Amino acid sequence: MKLGAFSISLNVKDLEISKTFYQKLGFDVFAGDIEQNYLILKNGNTLIGLFQGMFEQNILTFNPGWDEEANKLESFDDVRSIQKHLKDSSLALIQEIQTANTTGPASIVLIDPDGNPILIDQHI
Repeated sequence: MKLGAFSISLNVKDLEISKTFYQKLGFDVFAGDIEQNYLILKNGNTLIGLFQGMFEQNILTFNPGWDEEANKLESFDDVRSIQKHLKDSSLALIQEIQTANTTGPASIVLIDPDGNPILIDQHI
């Protein structure tokens, strides 16, 4: 199963302070909009999303269909097939998608054994 590009989405208290901190660690702004309270930072293949006031917990995020540069992959596992695999493996999803006659962008969410949300978010 190919989950796509991985990033961690951090719930930050002050976006500007967090941006400055991660820039000192060698990260550069890759995407996002500070006016909309989020930035995506990159260091090599490592992606960190900084989100102020958008959610309560940090989230592990996977993007099927994208590489670490947000380029579309020629071949990838669609989020609907990932959802089926997870359900067939008896993993509970807290957010599911309708799979009948749907294609394109969609997302699912599950919680790991330690309470960490995992977002599988397909943009294409």
